[in-house]
Amino acid sequence: MRKLIATTMASLDGVMQAPGGPGEDPSGGFALGGWSFSYWAEVSSMNGLDGKDRELVLGRKTYEIFEAYWPYQAVDNPIAQTLNAARKHVASRTLKTLQWNRSTLLRGDVVAAVTGLKAEAGLDLQLIGSGHLIQTLQAASLIDEYNVWTFPVVLGRGKRLFEAAAKPGALRLVATRASSTGVVMSTYVPAGDIPAGSFVQSDPSEKEVQRRAKLAREAG
Repeated sequence: MRKLIATTMASLDGVMQAPGGPGEDPSGGFALGGWSFSYWAEVSSMNGLDGKDRELVLGRKTYEIFEAYWPYQAVDNPIAQTLNAARKHVASRTLKTLQWNRSTLLRGDVVAAVTGLKAEAGLDLQLIGSGHLIQTLQAASLIDEYNVWTFPVVLGRGKRLFEAAAKPGALRLVATRASSTGVVMSTYVPAGDIPAGSFVQSDPSEKEVQRRAKLAREAG
């Protein structure tokens, strides 16, 4: 079975909306688009974001951003060459036809469609951006690896990589490095349930007993 790898840019507070420019995704009144631009000095190789040796899985908004940009870049641009040539699977309830080379709509239920893609022989699957799609596939436990590039900015608002309805679970860090501009590029894989524990003493102090009683009253 081939892997589904999610790669995304995120602020320190987890926002992934419109990293590339003000017009990328202003939905919800988001006015901070382009927040990643000034930090790209050592990140220009696009590790994991160029779709090299992978097929792409894209949500509708990310597909439309890419479709309007990459086919129009210089023919000798290596990233454009890779993305334009890659096979692309697009999740959308509204699009009926796709104009970008080698793009196919995912039909029916997206969880079933992506499960089917993973079961096929072929290259690993690369999910880039596509915030709404990440939420759906994360909840279905279909993402096998997360490449998260954390930028040293706090945005305070916007679409987040993991929203409130995200499925709880542990992640294991398998690789990380940082650029001189403060971008931390980390790779995580799912690691099962969250291993819960407690620092509370088995024989709590009287003050702790009172604190718990207060919490119980407030909760009631």
